[in-house]
Amino acid sequence: MRRATMFVSGFVGLLLVFTPGPLSPQQLSKFDRDDALQMLRSVAADVQKNYYDPKLHGLDWDAKVQQAKENIAKADTMDSAMAEIAALLDSLNDSHTSFVPPPRNYLHKYGFRLRMVGDRCYVIRIHADSDAEKKGLKVGDQVLSINGLPVSRKTLWRIQYVYNHLRPQPGLRLTLAAQSGDPHHLDVMAKLEINHVVKYALHQGVNQMAQDWDEEGRLLEPQYFENGDAFLAIRIPAFAFSAEQVDRIFGKMRKHKGVVLDLRGNPGGFEDMVDRMVGALFQNDVKVYDRVRRNSTRAVSVSGRHHDAFTGKFAVLVDCASASASELFARIVQLEKRGYILGDRTAGMVMEAQSFSHEAFADSGAFGAYYGVEVTEADLIMSDGKSLEHVGVEPDIMILPTAQDLANKRDPAMAKAAGLVGLRITPEEAGSMFPDKEKNF
Repeated sequence: MRRATMFVSGFVGLLLVFTPGPLSPQQLSKFDRDDALQMLRSVAADVQKNYYDPKLHGLDWDAKVQQAKENIAKADTMDSAMAEIAALLDSLNDSHTSFVPPPRNYLHKYGFRLRMVGDRCYVIRIHADSDAEKKGLKVGDQVLSINGLPVSRKTLWRIQYVYNHLRPQPGLRLTLAAQSGDPHHLDVMAKLEINHVVKYALHQGVNQMAQDWDEEGRLLEPQYFENGDAFLAIRIPAFAFSAEQVDRIFGKMRKHKGVVLDLRGNPGGFEDMVDRMVGALFQNDVKVYDRVRRNSTRAVSVSGRHHDAFTGKFAVLVDCASASASELFARIVQLEKRGYILGDRTAGMVMEAQSFSHEAFADSGAFGAYYGVEVTEADLIMSDGKSLEHVGVEPDIMILPTAQDLANKRDPAMAKAAGLVGLRITPEEAGSMFPDKEKNF
């Protein structure tokens, strides 16, 4: 139960629409090609053995694997070979089954972050001193396409996967909507940074690893905003914390009459965290879903906290980047009529997956000896008999920020949610509740 990215094989021919500056494609040696073929065999076997649907949605899996093998035999770069493996997995049309290629020596930092708001794609963050900032890109700008690829809810995840993992580019061409007149292009260059995986292998690499772990833990810590005993807002970046942290969260909640849980941008996390959080909202036991595995279907319920449950007013904020476990949590709250769901329709990426890793022996290209695959092991059927995969959670109250809201750090969704549970607050005040903790992206 975790967020995964997806890839569409039809994008392969469009990836190099704009390639500012000279590219240095990683040419395939015989050793590299053999290694790519071994990756294909391992990944295909992991899927065939562990995928929750033994019929693989009716696909002729052997034929597709053979086609990928033939394409890799003709590939002229390692990037092209990796794209064939990713395209094979994408043919399952499953949000949680995806290829994890070997890490690269360098990360491409494009200096901006995008998010879908309704059916439009906006810039939501700009990195200081990035080329994007210097070229005039601004928070609230609407992006119509990236390197000629139209951006939509269905394509943004895929485009980000391609340019962040499969085929990073020295720069990207953004097509931006204009307030008046025709759209215009903006070419932004990436900043290259040494991958921390490389740093781990260097002298004092263990110190770098410890720093990274500390930083990741800091970014995943919940954030709180309190207004006396009447109101509490909690932002949870991901369901990736301990049982003790869940208990601390709900210990705080029980001290307040109204609570807003902000799951916007939350990509999901671990099943036991969701179960524990759901249980803390109810006094009685609740059936949450049926888990459909390869050889079994089992009803899953969570135990209520009885007199220790939080019983105050409750609202949950979600958006299109709320995925997997965060969607599951929001839908349970909605189905059980335990609180309000506000914001945007969620990602529709709700399955349970397991990671499988393998060792690679490439003599050129990415530093690091491991690659892997995420394989869906279960579908989750909610208590209404429906799956959230490719559907998502439709909020009870749809509230979408405008471009001006994004640019001016106004948060109308939080303001509305706060009002529903007992606190009158302006969108401007709501937008300043949680300081930005992430400095490097």
